[in-house]
Amino acid sequence: MSTDPGPTAHDPAVPGPSSGPKGAVEDPRTAEDGAAAARAADVAAGEVGAMRAEAADEVVAAPGAAHGPLHDRHLASGAKMADFGGWSMPLEHAGGGVVAEHRAVRDAVGLFDVSHLGKVRVRGPGAAALVDRCLTNDLGRIAPGRAQYTLCCDADGGVVDDLIAYLRGDDEVFTVPNAANAGEVAARLREAAPAGVEVLDEHREHAVLAVQGPEAEGVLHALGLPVGTDYMGWVETSWRGRPVVVCRTGYTGERGYELLPRWEDAGDLWDAALEQVRARDGRACGLGARDTLRTEMGYALHGHELTRETTPVQARVGWAVGWDKPEFWGREALVAEKEAGPARRAWGLLAEGRGVLRAGMPVSDAAGAAVGTTTSGTFSPTLGVGIALAMLDPGVQRDDVVGVDVRGRSLRCRVVRPPFVPDRTRA
Repeated sequence: MSTDPGPTAHDPAVPGPSSGPKGAVEDPRTAEDGAAAARAADVAAGEVGAMRAEAADEVVAAPGAAHGPLHDRHLASGAKMADFGGWSMPLEHAGGGVVAEHRAVRDAVGLFDVSHLGKVRVRGPGAAALVDRCLTNDLGRIAPGRAQYTLCCDADGGVVDDLIAYLRGDDEVFTVPNAANAGEVAARLREAAPAGVEVLDEHREHAVLAVQGPEAEGVLHALGLPVGTDYMGWVETSWRGRPVVVCRTGYTGERGYELLPRWEDAGDLWDAALEQVRARDGRACGLGARDTLRTEMGYALHGHELTRETTPVQARVGWAVGWDKPEFWGREALVAEKEAGPARRAWGLLAEGRGVLRAGMPVSDAAGAAVGTTTSGTFSPTLGVGIALAMLDPGVQRDDVVGVDVRGRSLRCRVVRPPFVPDRTRA
């Protein structure tokens, strides 16, 4: 499921495999690199402070935002709330901040409330066939009990939303779209559905709690929940006699799970899980840290890397397209673009100087010519430098040096293929 950070901006959980930068990537969490650690500490006060200040300016809780099942708990604990896809959700929790929460996930374990994500069930004879002929990925690649990252596209190939589809069988598929786009996805599927197939909005019937990090399995084991499921697999089980779905998915680049209890059971499960997370030096984490974590992995976020003006080919998520399928929304346009080559492509940018990269910053080549725009940007707590994702002209290549206009100053950056840090989702 990615997330709407504005964050989900997508929240579909787990955007799938990603290609690493050229050459081996040293894991900064285990490398004995005192210089890097010193640098990270040195910039934290200034650049992380700027990052948090900008985030506060950009995401403001709206009076009319919807409330999830844990809203009162978050307020009581002192969490900073913000509007994500029309829902009031924790940006960060008290007593730590974005960087501390980010590091908890990389080093131990974090617990996220992402209950704002949509939940749409497609049920009835031929439900899986309906989803397969509408969404991009090929459901025939997976068996019941597996999940798949997929896309809902317009006829011109632009991305309406990215989502996770959980296959129950030929007659039922449960999907998790982004919060802001759930209604649109449901409406389009409903319009395309044949007689006998229902498309049900279950947004407020299920919560979503994400347990992410190296200690995630210890947390689930202590809760009596099943562990060891293959990546993108899911099982139905119970916790204290109450139903819950356990999914081997996430949006952080770490080994982790997402738990889908009933809406009314979310509070008790959150409390029990948080107790186990804290026992392992972990933290409750907000969607601010979820965004920095996913940016380090190069995961696409709807509203940023994925939009109605951006195609899967441009965003490098063509692996989530069933190219051999005879039918899916946007197929003709996407096949043509794939054959001709995209007019722009997604890349990562690694800052070689000090500065906080943000979305919407112009990118120029060494000669000063415009070559694109950043789509996401942040300070990487793991690397201690600024990082960004960007849509760049087709002539830009890996290891090129570009300049990013950071408030009138050109910040030198190197073009890389994300992830910026090692992918440990399957560790």
